[in-house]
Amino acid sequence: MLHNKSFVKKTKAGKVMKQVREHYLRDDIYCGAPFCTVCDSSRARLSASASTILVLDTNVVLNQIDLLENPAIDDVVVLSVVLEEVKNKNMAVHNRIRAICSNSMRKFFVFSNEHHRDTYVKEMSGETKNDRNDRAIRVATQWYQNHLGGAVKVLLITNDKENKRKASEEGISAETVESYVKSLDRPDLLDLLVRPASEDVDMEEVEDHRPSKRKVIYSEHKPMSEITSGLHRGIYHQGKLRVNRYNPFEAYVGSESIGDEIIIYGRSNMNRAFDGDIVAVELLPQDQWQQASSLSIAGEEDEDEDEDVHLAPNSADDAPRTTPQQGSSGEVNAVSSRPSGCIVGIIKRNWHSYCGSLEPMPMPAGSGGIAHALFVSKDRRIPKIRIQTRQLENLLDKRIIVAVDSWDRQSRYPSGHYVRTIGEIGDRDTESEVVLIENDINSRPFPSQVLACLPPLPWSVSSEDLSNPIRQDLRDLRVFSVDPPGCKDIDDALHCYALPNGNFEVGVHIADVTNFVQPGTPLDDEATERGTSVYLVERRIDMLPKPLTEDICSLRSDVERLAFSVIWEMTPEADIISSRYTKSVIKSSAALSYVEAQARMDDSRLVDPLTTDLRNMNSLAKKMRLRRIERGALTLASAEVKFQIDTETHDPLDIGMYQIREANQMVEEFMLAANVSVAQQILKSFPLCSLLRRHPTPTREMLEPLLRTAAAVGLHLDVSSSKALADSLDHAVGDDPYFNKLIRILATRCMSQAVYFCSGDLSPPEYHHYGLAAPLYTHFTSPIRRYADVIVHRLLAASLGISKLPSVFQDRLQLTSIADNLNYRHRNAQMAGRTSVELHTLIYFRKRPTDTEARIVKIRSNGFFVFVPKYGIEGPVYLTTRTEKGSGEWYVDEQQQKIKKMDGSLSYSILQTVKIHMEVVEPQPNRPKLQLTLM
Repeated sequence: MLHNKSFVKKTKAGKVMKQVREHYLRDDIYCGAPFCTVCDSSRARLSASASTILVLDTNVVLNQIDLLENPAIDDVVVLSVVLEEVKNKNMAVHNRIRAICSNSMRKFFVFSNEHHRDTYVKEMSGETKNDRNDRAIRVATQWYQNHLGGAVKVLLITNDKENKRKASEEGISAETVESYVKSLDRPDLLDLLVRPASEDVDMEEVEDHRPSKRKVIYSEHKPMSEITSGLHRGIYHQGKLRVNRYNPFEAYVGSESIGDEIIIYGRSNMNRAFDGDIVAVELLPQDQWQQASSLSIAGEEDEDEDEDVHLAPNSADDAPRTTPQQGSSGEVNAVSSRPSGCIVGIIKRNWHSYCGSLEPMPMPAGSGGIAHALFVSKDRRIPKIRIQTRQLENLLDKRIIVAVDSWDRQSRYPSGHYVRTIGEIGDRDTESEVVLIENDINSRPFPSQVLACLPPLPWSVSSEDLSNPIRQDLRDLRVFSVDPPGCKDIDDALHCYALPNGNFEVGVHIADVTNFVQPGTPLDDEATERGTSVYLVERRIDMLPKPLTEDICSLRSDVERLAFSVIWEMTPEADIISSRYTKSVIKSSAALSYVEAQARMDDSRLVDPLTTDLRNMNSLAKKMRLRRIERGALTLASAEVKFQIDTETHDPLDIGMYQIREANQMVEEFMLAANVSVAQQILKSFPLCSLLRRHPTPTREMLEPLLRTAAAVGLHLDVSSSKALADSLDHAVGDDPYFNKLIRILATRCMSQAVYFCSGDLSPPEYHHYGLAAPLYTHFTSPIRRYADVIVHRLLAASLGISKLPSVFQDRLQLTSIADNLNYRHRNAQMAGRTSVELHTLIYFRKRPTDTEARIVKIRSNGFFVFVPKYGIEGPVYLTTRTEKGSGEWYVDEQQQKIKKMDGSLSYSILQTVKIHMEVVEPQPNRPKLQLTLM
């Protein structure tokens, strides 16, 4: 049956046009119940023994997704009208409900009520879209009741009073979520319910055992209309809130409108915003602006305080701590302050699930077994969250997940609900799982429909592959790979031949992943979503299934593999004369580790062909690197830590800084060159839809901390261009060997992240990669572990006429959202890697208190941050205890970057070496930390 829907649409030119859309209705859509006598039961998803079938309204799915994910909730019909509404309102929840519906272990059935002749409803005049959808849900529920003829109870689950009232009038059984869950006699499921804000019970009342006149603690958030108008008039500034991981009372909002970061100081100025929220900020009067030195490091104990301990340092309450900063002659130094502000509204919330543990609270009288508890996140940037639970005793020694429901302005804490238990506190597997959850990393096994896309094992290159005209047979080339020790997912290999004319043929061969990952397949969808492989200290979470990463695509030695090759002719001076790109078949002759490759190059007795190839490549790489540096590429440093892990227990046996060898740099140089070559090739063919990678130039404000530090130690850094900065860093040499590396680490921290983008979204000058000093760059060389490279392989193949460009490249909006997801996944993978290092650092030092040397890298009003070169660890060192705060014993000399005792007896300056003691302590239950103290 054909039904026409008509609506009016306004064009860009302002004309009003009537549009008619055809809507097909059918009567052969199945109900999903196996006991139905009318429908085809081979398509059934509900259980044969179901006594009740639930139909959910939209708000139940949006608000109670944690409950729906629990296996106790089953035999559920999800209507297409509900799915569509959820998709429009919250994509994350939509993905979660779709995942439940497609899970063969769950009894959730999607019913296309919008296309069934008996359940489709037209919009009535004067009816809102919301009312029409509620009516559609009731009509579908009633249809199920009649269709199944009383064989089973059909129950509408809704918390909407009006919807429930109308359902009862229409003879439909309807219940609230809470009353239905209570009927299941599973008290633990009640913990999963999201409570509306009006049901908040204040923790102060619980502690006092008496109701209090609740005072307003936070100012009201401005409505969106006022925020929009304020942003337009320049009164408010928009940006993402980033909370300091060492001081949860200090946060920053990067504002494009004032071209600087705005400091948000104290919980009241943060006004219930969470880390990652997009917020509207109002600047404070200039006399309340902050100096960086007056910011302090928060201790664990500060987080229990009633009011903000860290008041705005220029406020009267804090006067003793901000004594005028005097130079040696006693004069006051004029120090520039940083813009400071307060949050007036939340534009977009970043609430998600958090991992941590519970602090028990006294139980108020007559609470019927419901305990109130404060949840303490492992992430110090997250405030404590209050929850109600009926299973407190079981949860006290567990890591659990909690979701935030609301934050009332009369409450010190946000309210939330228990989601699930992860495991025992302190257990390494539990704590590793926390790392993955906190960084939103999917570590679930690959679903069966994804694995079904893989070719059967054992796999080998076929005669069709060899005879394919698009593929060149390069098996006779002496190809080799150089990777970290034990690397199984080898996605790049190299070759280097001397040519008769004195030049070299150099090839970079990359695993041909797109031969196996076809666009639009479940395998491709999964890889798109995961975005990247994640490397933790003790394990790897793959973007693609292991048969591909470690076998079929991995360029292992002595096996034939499919590749995508970039081949250059180069002069002995490393000038590229010509480039060509081809799909190929290769057979690697050696899979070397960095150490093995380096040992071969260093051993003058070795003159075999492979070693000669390595030396020739290294010679070319050095020249390429030199030329890159001359163009202005930065050689930055990071504090990368390497663990030696026990193969049995997975505990760390040893820890130290990661060593970079010439062999590493050689491989890196050719990978960079391949990425640049491919970027040029794809952009030439597809100027509007190429996926590229850019690194924005840092602003003067971003580089300010580095410049201040350099000036304090008598260094002048020229930051007018990447070339000027690179030269300055080369000349920043102190008396000790570690000084230059430290300056480079500090420079790295001032940089913004490099990001993926769609070439059509920006103008060519914005494509520039600051760190590499390259006008064009992309990622092509790691398709086994990065989805960006998979996209680039498809672009390159299409540019060579090997294959057609997939349809997604016609949709700029979708391409942009893929790039956004890649940036999000890439950042999360980096954060997970770092957090995994922190976790293993704690495990390592738990039984090994250590004395060592450290360098001061940042000065605060109550201490400083140090970097420990031997272990690549950074952390705070306190000079004042809590009782001394405000005693005025220490003051910061901003100009000299020193913290001095008032009596002049002692001072510490930036980059100074200090002796420290490192030990794992637990100042708060279940929150161990590595404490650094001055010796």
